[in-house]
Amino acid sequence: MSRALVLFAHPCHESFSASLHQTVVERLDRAGWDIDNCDLNAEGFSPVLTAEERRAYHDEEQNIEPVRAYVERLEAADALILVFPVWNFGYPAILKGFLDRVFLPGVSFRIEGGKLRPNLTNIKRLAAVTTYGGTRTRAYFAGDPPRKCVTRAIRYVCQPEKMRYLALYDMNRASQAKRAAFLARVAREMEAF
Repeated sequence: MSRALVLFAHPCHESFSASLHQTVVERLDRAGWDIDNCDLNAEGFSPVLTAEERRAYHDEEQNIEPVRAYVERLEAADALILVFPVWNFGYPAILKGFLDRVFLPGVSFRIEGGKLRPNLTNIKRLAAVTTYGGTRTRAYFAGDPPRKCVTRAIRYVCQPEKMRYLALYDMNRASQAKRAAFLARVAREMEAF
């Protein structure tokens, strides 16, 4: 059975993001995935990269110690699904901190001959499920950093066979029907994932 690590990054369990998270988990389960459901807020993940961690960043013997359990979960996964809202054209701090603290040298990438090489090739499927308060045009003109990070940087270190970026734009004005349609799309994508 394949294992999916679902990273959820929203502090409010009554949010639309929480509904998306629940849909992702339910539909992956229905499709037969073994799910490692990681609610970063509920688990009390600390997003702060400490001075000691930064100093040991390039020391592969030491760098994973503070986050070993998360590294092991990431390395045990065949799929990675990120569920988060886009705030201020970026990730919630807890998710950005996860990437800073867990996507380390020797974990997500290797440096060989001065070049970066992918190291999370166990991740065969990658997905992001997200919402934006603003329109796609507004995100485009801001450079859409979350989309680029997932579809370029995270994709590069994983080299997945399948990737999806599912985004509901203009969430601030989305009708109930538009939200329901997006939930249905996420459900279909996760069942086929």
